[in-house]
Amino acid sequence: MSIWWSLHLRREAASVPLARRLLLGTMETAGVDPDISYDLSVALSEACANAVEHGGDLHSGGASQAYRVTAYLDGEKCRIEVADSGPGFPAPGPGSAVRRGAVPGAAIPAVTAESGRGLCLIEQLADHVQVRNRPGHGAVVCFDKILKWREGALLKVS
Repeated sequence: MSIWWSLHLRREAASVPLARRLLLGTMETAGVDPDISYDLSVALSEACANAVEHGGDLHSGGASQAYRVTAYLDGEKCRIEVADSGPGFPAPGPGSAVRRGAVPGAAIPAVTAESGRGLCLIEQLADHVQVRNRPGHGAVVCFDKILKWREGALLKVS
């Protein structure tokens, strides 16, 4: 059995825990190991928080009111995608410090920075991360993780 769901959420802070609880409930029902579920739920929270904060539509003169979260549990892997309609990821500037991983050319956040660590955290919690700009406008953060199962889990996604 495969599990797939997609949500269109308002760009409001209250939408972040909603997406997180739905993911945790799905994984618990499927029998996913709680540590794996927790890692993915934190990564999802970071991606959603970024969409809420940065996902506004600059082309219509106002902020887009929604973003999309899609989750797939299929076989031994969970894949999550968060897409918004904001300005997307900026092009790297000259002389910027380059971070390893998902966002080519993205600057490394300063140790004292109060924001900018979300994508770094997602990279640490997931097995594979891909970020890209959508054609036209918007950003997509996609990440996946190999699943482990709870001891005695009755329902394993296959």
